[in-house]
Amino acid sequence: GEEPRDGRLVASGSGLDPNISPAAAEYQVTRVARARGFPPERVRALVAAHTHGRVLGLLGEPRVNVVEINLALDEVQ
Repeated sequence: GEEPRDGRLVASGSGLDPNISPAAAEYQVTRVARARGFPPERVRALVAAHTHGRVLGLLGEPRVNVVEINLALDEVQ
C-alpha cells in the first residue's frame, strides 16, 4: 500500500509530541466521530478550534493538538 504523506507517520524525537497536521486530523474525523457518537461536523469544528498556526506567522507548520481535542470531546459528552 501507499504510505500516508500527511504527517501521520512522523513523530517527535521523544515520541511525546501531541501535535498532528491538520490533514492528519481531517483524515481521522470520521473515525473519531463514529467512536465518540458525534456528527463529523462537530468533530471538524473542534479540530478547527484547536488548530494552531505558525509561530509568529512564519515559523513551523500548522498543527492540531490531540490532547486538547480529546479533552474538548470529553467535555462535550
